[in-house]
Amino acid sequence: MIRPAPRGILNGPTMAKLPTNSSRRDVDDFLRKVSDLPVRRTEGERGRLIFAMDATMSREPTWDHACAIQGEMFKETSALGGLDVQLVYYRGFGECRASRWVSDPRSLLRLMTGVACRAGHTQIGKVLAHALRETRKRKVNALVFVGDALEEDVDTLGQTAGELGLLGVPVFMFQEGNAGHVRQAFKEIARLSGGAYSPFDSGSAQQLRELLSAVAVYAAGGRRALVEFGRKHGGTAVPRLTGQIRRSE
Repeated sequence: MIRPAPRGILNGPTMAKLPTNSSRRDVDDFLRKVSDLPVRRTEGERGRLIFAMDATMSREPTWDHACAIQGEMFKETSALGGLDVQLVYYRGFGECRASRWVSDPRSLLRLMTGVACRAGHTQIGKVLAHALRETRKRKVNALVFVGDALEEDVDTLGQTAGELGLLGVPVFMFQEGNAGHVRQAFKEIARLSGGAYSPFDSGSAQQLRELLSAVAVYAAGGRRALVEFGRKHGGTAVPRLTGQIRRSE
């Protein structure tokens, strides 16, 4: 069970060296696929996004990266009615925590900079199970996960991912690194949930910013908002994205 993070605990950030196996085409393809995803949200409701990260020791540099760009998620969604974000992270010996829901970038940054990475095994199963519980209480529009490893049973994770898919919660899996077994597992989790997978690399500050912003826009305003996001930022990224993700409308 995920324990709520005490107020102010999120202090001392960090994230791992980004690999070089990604390309502009990977990002464009991801955005195009996300553009086909529907969002079922009651008019006037704020979007809700769970932002989950591996905070084990290897992720220090990437955590710092995410801290630097997380404000983009809020900036891109302000005109869509806003976005509420919950930070979930795991680290150390069985520690997996969820923050309160926050609605502005400064609050999220304070939470993230309160977290120091610690050695430990992956706990992706706890993250997915937490997302299930949260959306059963009140609709969650998307789950983002950023990590570089997987040390759990893939079939068990797939079962939970499928349940999230049935509840309309797509999981967006971002892989730091190029480990083949991690790639296959992350892709399967994304597929079963109706979400999408993308790698990111050492030159990926801009890539990660675009990817996170795109998912945030999707969570806040759905497919139309995401297409508009693509037009505003130029290029063919959003229109070209359609394959990984199943349509749920």
